[in-house]
Amino acid sequence: MPDMNDFNTQIIEEFHANNGVVGGPFEGATLLLLHHTGAKSGKSYTTPLMYRGDGDRYLIFASKGGATTNPDWYHNVKAHPEVSIEVGSDTLSAVADELTGEERDGLFAAQAQERPQFADYEKTAGERKIPVVALTPAG
Repeated sequence: MPDMNDFNTQIIEEFHANNGVVGGPFEGATLLLLHHTGAKSGKSYTTPLMYRGDGDRYLIFASKGGATTNPDWYHNVKAHPEVSIEVGSDTLSAVADELTGEERDGLFAAQAQERPQFADYEKTAGERKIPVVALTPAG
């Protein structure tokens, strides 16, 4: 397994070089860069994530490739919901809010139908229900 930081760095560089379009495992996917603050460290982080548009919101999924634990970025946006995102060549301030109940379930099901690997992630995550986070642009 390649080092995740090196992998993310390559994706971020490709994203910036091609106005948000990347190849490899993200070819054809809608991708954004999430800029977030560490829950404990206070450090700034950038994480490339697939997203799903929902009106003016950007939905991101804390799948962590189907792991049984949530990704670090999820804990960070729960602690510090004010984030910024890069979508294409645009940078936006946004607020992160975890969706729950029927809204979460319906939107996750739509993502899993469009991108079947998300259904696989849900199966391998065990007891963990994969969080869905809405990023709503500020202003």
